[in-house]
Amino acid sequence: MILITDGGSTKCDWIAIDENGQTAAEKIRTKGLNPAIIEEKKLKKTVRKSTELMELANQVTHIFFYGAGCGTEKPRLMLKSILELSFPKAQVEVREDTYAAVRACINSNDEAAVVSILGTGSNCSYYDGKELHQRVDSLGYTLMDDASGNYYGKQLIRDYYYNKMPETIRLAFEHKHNLDADFIKYNLYKQANPSAYLANHAEFMFLNKDSSYIVNLIKQGIRLFSESMILQFKEELDNGAPVHFAGSIAYFAKDEIIEVASEYGYKVGNFVRRPIDGLVDYHVKNLK
Repeated sequence: MILITDGGSTKCDWIAIDENGQTAAEKIRTKGLNPAIIEEKKLKKTVRKSTELMELANQVTHIFFYGAGCGTEKPRLMLKSILELSFPKAQVEVREDTYAAVRACINSNDEAAVVSILGTGSNCSYYDGKELHQRVDSLGYTLMDDASGNYYGKQLIRDYYYNKMPETIRLAFEHKHNLDADFIKYNLYKQANPSAYLANHAEFMFLNKDSSYIVNLIKQGIRLFSESMILQFKEELDNGAPVHFAGSIAYFAKDEIIEVASEYGYKVGNFVRRPIDGLVDYHVKNLK
């Protein structure tokens, strides 16, 4: 049995596949397992707290984990070690989430494309048909992550406190979220996963897209992401590489992304909300 995991900062989706390529259990969901921002003790607890995963622990022979925060060696190896201890019979492969997005988005294994992730965090890479190329190392939500869920959550809270929201949007935002200053600061500075906390506010945008303020806010983030991340691959874009998008933020901001892409002159490809579905197809094909 193999386990395929799409791991984010907010949540992880796990799918078990048997030797015949059939789903062996219902999709399992746990809290996020980003090893770059979550301490080792909490990562272990999250994995072992899942009774569904632990029931499969001695049956799993391979784990393919694709996750946020797995792009640098130290956190990647830490998470790999945790998974190896929790699944003693499994060979464990841990890759950054960009590989999941690539394998889920591309139309064929040898397609050259720019692949962007807009979820809790954000990232962008170029896949040449064989290898993945990344020209900017992500420094996470504090300094980067333009157009991500945590970026938009931050902008919404800032605009609320700087009185830049239209009154109707302001009242709706107050109704949906606890905007007490002490509560916000507690979650940002005392809790373990502030990027996920910020990203939880982003859903508000997509419930209020009839507001020009919201649409402009979405486009502003996509323009920043286009300038800082997508256009670093301008030569590849000029040679015809499409830009695929993965993640919930990208999926629900599809119309705005297409508009901004037209402004910047790049070609939009596929939109995949949940990379896990494409990953299952990929690994089933490679079981043989």
